[in-house]
Amino acid sequence: MATNGEENQSLRHQEVGHKSLLQTDALYQYILETSVYPREPESMKELREVTAKHPWNIMTTSADEGQFLNMLLKLINAKNTMEIGVYTGYSLLATALALPDDGKILAMDINRENFELGLPSIEKAGVAHKIDFREGPALPVLDQMIEDGKYHGSFDFIFVDADKDNYLNYHKRLIELVKVGGVIGYDNTLWNGSVVAPPDAPMRKYVRYYRDFVLELNKALAADPRIEICMLPVGDGITVCRRIS
Repeated sequence: MATNGEENQSLRHQEVGHKSLLQTDALYQYILETSVYPREPESMKELREVTAKHPWNIMTTSADEGQFLNMLLKLINAKNTMEIGVYTGYSLLATALALPDDGKILAMDINRENFELGLPSIEKAGVAHKIDFREGPALPVLDQMIEDGKYHGSFDFIFVDADKDNYLNYHKRLIELVKVGGVIGYDNTLWNGSVVAPPDAPMRKYVRYYRDFVLELNKALAADPRIEICMLPVGDGITVCRRIS
């Protein structure tokens, strides 16, 4: 029979499940305290703490995922990148810090107010000049870029952490815009662990609503011959796609 302490630990783990699918909070905390926090730039720490006070903080990129993105961008020598879904900009800052001084990020979000919450930290880090922020839906911008023709295969890296019901719509366009050998990262592809939950399992309303869209995306990515994929249990799950044709 579970003790109160064990029950509390179990409940607490369910609450942070959107950020870690590891077996225990303690193991996740070990990763953060041993590997992530000691190396986290001061500007990212400041932005993470600002975001934690925001009522929608569940939307932020986790610190370990921010570290992963920063490393990945350096490994692939990314220079021209895109981010769809910015929120307060934690993953955006991780990207900007990884790019060379003349690197560029086309960043799109429907809410400028959230982005401006994180902007002071980005400016303090000295990387704001790398960011071209556009407020509004991303799909019309992507359609215009494809129509223009000159953007085909021009992006080294694209990160998507936005409306899950449009992920497949994004993918249909982004596969044209990322270069062969370039990378697209789709966030939240394990979706609170709900991807393996029975249909009648208790879920928050928003988790249940987007679950089928995430499942559909995962199936489509696995079957897409134009990409190689690797699904990682970092944060809420990130699927890294490398365009091969």
